[in-house]
Amino acid sequence: MKQFAALYRELDASTSSLAKQAALQRYLLSAAPADAAWTVYFLAGGKPRQLVPTKLLRLLAQEAAGLPEWLFVESYEAVGDLAETISLLLPSPTDAHDLGLAVWVEKHLLPLRGMAPEQLSDALRAQWRRLAPEERLVYFKLITGGFRVGVSRLQVTQALSAVGALDPKRVAQRLMGYTHIAGQPTAADYAALIAPESSGELDQQTSGQPYPFFLAHPFNLPLEQFDAALGPPSQWLVEWKWDGIRAQLVKRAGRVWLWSRGEELVTERFPELAQMGETLPDGTVLDGEVVVWRRDSTSPIGEGRVQPFAELQKRIGRKTLSPKLLREIPAVLLAYDLLEWEGRDLRALPQAERRVLLDDLLAAAQHPSLVASPMLHGESWQDLARQREAARSMGVEGMMLKQREAHYGVGRTKDVGLWWKWKIDPLSVDAVLVYAQRGHGRRASLYSDYTFAVWDGPPEAPERRLVPFAKAYSGLTDAEMARVDAVIKKTTIESFGPVRSVEPTLVFELGFEGIARSTRHKSGIAVRFPRMLRWREDKPVEEADTLQTLAALLPA
Repeated sequence: MKQFAALYRELDASTSSLAKQAALQRYLLSAAPADAAWTVYFLAGGKPRQLVPTKLLRLLAQEAAGLPEWLFVESYEAVGDLAETISLLLPSPTDAHDLGLAVWVEKHLLPLRGMAPEQLSDALRAQWRRLAPEERLVYFKLITGGFRVGVSRLQVTQALSAVGALDPKRVAQRLMGYTHIAGQPTAADYAALIAPESSGELDQQTSGQPYPFFLAHPFNLPLEQFDAALGPPSQWLVEWKWDGIRAQLVKRAGRVWLWSRGEELVTERFPELAQMGETLPDGTVLDGEVVVWRRDSTSPIGEGRVQPFAELQKRIGRKTLSPKLLREIPAVLLAYDLLEWEGRDLRALPQAERRVLLDDLLAAAQHPSLVASPMLHGESWQDLARQREAARSMGVEGMMLKQREAHYGVGRTKDVGLWWKWKIDPLSVDAVLVYAQRGHGRRASLYSDYTFAVWDGPPEAPERRLVPFAKAYSGLTDAEMARVDAVIKKTTIESFGPVRSVEPTLVFELGFEGIARSTRHKSGIAVRFPRMLRWREDKPVEEADTLQTLAALLPA
C-alpha cells in the first residue's frame, strides 16, 4: 500500500508525460505482481462497486476527528474533496502495517461491501488506525469511488508494453475487459498482460476478447477549407454519427459477447442482440452502435428510424428486461465495420474493403436486429453539408468521415488512417446560474460546478420563477472562472453543505448535444452533455430563456 501511495503522489505531482511514464515503469518493474495487477486496474479506469455508504463514512470520520457537524461541513467545503477532507482530519495512526495493495483491496476493502453497519464501523476504524497519513488519501479515494490521477489508459498501455517488450496494440487488446466493474485481477492476470505473445493468442478462435476501439478526431474547419484539408469526398466513406452506445459484437466458438466502448460486457442487457449474434458465423466481430430503432410492422429489414438516446437510457439502468419493455424499446446494432471474418483479423485491410465485406455479411444475415449504417454520398462537401442539415431532425449528431484507405487503428491514433467526426453545432439556450459548488483537484478552492435555470414563463407572466434544468462545469477559462467565483462569494444567499444558492445575476449560453422529456427532473427536461459556451455579460437575467424555449427544441 505504501508503494502504491508513493506512486499516486508522484503521478499527481507531475505534469510531465515523460516523468509519469518513467514513474509507471519503475513501479511496475519493482512491485509485487499481485499489487501491480490492482494498480493497472485502478490506473486504467477500473472502479469497484461502492463499498461504504457515503453518509456513514462522513459520520464516522466526523466522530473520529471530534468535530461538530458544521465544522466538518465547512472543512469539506473548503477542501472540495471528501477523501482528502477525511484523510486530513483523522487523528494520527496508532498502529502500523506492511501490507501490499492487493492484500488491502482483497482482504480489507472489498469485504466492506455488504457488511452489517455495526461491523462496518468497527472495521473502518481499525483500518484507519493502521494507515499512515500519506496512505489514507488513496485509501479513501478508492472507498468513495473518487480515485483519479492524471494518467491516461494509453500511458498505462505504453508502460506495460515497455515492461513486457510488446507491441502496444497487443497490450491494448489484452486490457479489454480487464477493468470490468466486477473484476478482481490477480498476479496471473498481470503476468498475462506482459507475457510474450503465444500462438494461441495470435489465433483467437475461442476468445470473447474484443479489439481495442478505433476512435475519431473532431473536425471543425470551415466548409471552404474542406477540399484543401481532406481532398474530394470520393476519398472518404461518409456515414451518420449515431447517438447510441458504441459496441463490438463478438461471435466465436458458438458463443456471443457484446462489449461497450467502456469495456463493459453488456450482452445480458440486450438479449435480442445476443440472439442475433448466434445466427452469425463463428469468427465474426462487428463494430457499430447500439440504438433504439423503430419500424412499422410491415417495414423491411433496414428501414426504420433511430430513437433519441433518452429511449435507450430507459433500458440501460434496468435490472429486469420484461417482454413488454423489449417490445416497446427494441434495440438494434447499427453496424459500420467488420473487424474479423471467419476468424481472420481484418483491421489491416482498407476501410472501403472492410465495408464491402460488411455489406455482404449483412445482406446474407437478414436479421431485424442487425442493420447496416447507411452510406451517404455527395458530389462535393457543400452537397454533404446540405445533407448534414437534416441531422438534428433525424436524431443524429452529425457525420463520420472515414478515409477509404484507413486501417482500423487503436484508440485515437493517426498512424494507420483517419476517422473524423463532423458534428453539428450544439443546441443552446441562455440560462441563469442559481447554485454553485466547489470543484475538485486544482479547482478545489473555486466555485466551478454550476446549476443553471430558465424561467417558467415569458417576461410578462406574473410571478414567474427560475426552474433548474442542467449542471455544467466546463467551458470557461481559468480567468473567467476566477471572476465568477468572486461573484458567487459576494451574492451567496444560503449554503446547503458544499452547495451555495446565489442571487440570479449571471447569464451563460449553455450548449448541449440532445434534449428529451424527463419525469425525473423538476423542469420536465433532460439535456445531454451540457457545457458553457460563453458568459453572456451583455444579457440581463430577465432576458434569459424559458421552459417554452427548451420545449421548442424537443424532437418532434
